[in-house]
Amino acid sequence: MSCGGHRPDASRMSQIAVGSADFAIGVGDLTLVTVGLGSCVAIVLHDAESRVGALAHVLLPHAAHTSGVHAAGKIASSAVPAMLQQMRAEGSTGEVQARLVGGASMFAPLLRQGAMSIGARNVQACRLACAHHGIPIVGEAVGGERGRSVRFEVRTGRLAIRTVLGPDLVL
Repeated sequence: MSCGGHRPDASRMSQIAVGSADFAIGVGDLTLVTVGLGSCVAIVLHDAESRVGALAHVLLPHAAHTSGVHAAGKIASSAVPAMLQQMRAEGSTGEVQARLVGGASMFAPLLRQGAMSIGARNVQACRLACAHHGIPIVGEAVGGERGRSVRFEVRTGRLAIRTVLGPDLVL
């Protein structure tokens, strides 16, 4: 398992918190968690056969919105291939499927008429990155105007979603 390029000691932890613009890889009984998804999107990749998974907390839709060098998890087009590469290194050999969570329009009243929110652009970029790598998206909880947090249990593939002032959901 790895987290943003470094390897925490898995024997002493059962959960990894994934921060904004970062990603983590997990194997077996590990749980990957990210909180505070507003316009950001969590990309969850899972190989059920090998019990290897990944979670990225994508911050921006495109590299054009960044200045200089950026963390691989910051944008979808770099997060997906980085996660796939590290999942393969951890033993992923089966089909990888994706789920997306987040992409809320947190400031909808402030948008110009007809403008696409950063959340919607993040969702679009995540869908394109998955399609580019041939990864089917098998579940989504995206859009709306409320923030979310997720808990991804790698062994089972269970993805629990908590929505601010809204219902909990499992994908």
